[in-house]
Amino acid sequence: MIMDLFNEAFDATLNLLPYDGHVNYFVHIMSDAHADHYFDELHRNIAWQHDQARIAGKRITTDRKVAWYGDAAFAYTYSGTTKHAQPWIDTLLSLKQHVERITHTSFNSCLLNLYANGQQGMAWHSDDETSLGHNPCIASLSLGAQRTFAFKHKTTAQTVAVELAHGSLLLMKGETQHHWLHRLPPRANIHQARINLTFRTIMNHQSP
Repeated sequence: MIMDLFNEAFDATLNLLPYDGHVNYFVHIMSDAHADHYFDELHRNIAWQHDQARIAGKRITTDRKVAWYGDAAFAYTYSGTTKHAQPWIDTLLSLKQHVERITHTSFNSCLLNLYANGQQGMAWHSDDETSLGHNPCIASLSLGAQRTFAFKHKTTAQTVAVELAHGSLLLMKGETQHHWLHRLPPRANIHQARINLTFRTIMNHQSP
């Protein structure tokens, strides 16, 4: 069953998941003008690189671009590839502090994704790497093109979808990563870029 959450005004205290996890959606955490400013700053100043992933034993290069920043140059391994965090830039620190005030949670790192248009997306996956610890809290800030974000329960296959607006924040916590997959499906009719910042905490990190 699909729970349709498109184009609705959400109470940020509402849990978007029906069971086995907790997701909150903050529709606008900044003005459109501030969101435009941060999008432009990040688009120009982040050290974007095409992502590498290992799928079915083969290493591929993705169309989307990524970047990884944090408190220290600690390692983060996902999809068969390891990255080392770059030092924070002022724009990212400002956004991190804003997100921390809203979520009442501290984060030590941020994985950024740049989708050039709606044809670029992300397949079903969970952010359940050991380095994120048990029941990780992940805050996902969206800037740029509005995109659909979907969840699918690993056992029941129930799906939930929400439209992530420019300047919105999605908070995933509790057992969400244990029981739910999520993805960013492609949308051929979207021609604008989107930047996604996922603030997270790496546990027991080690510098290279």
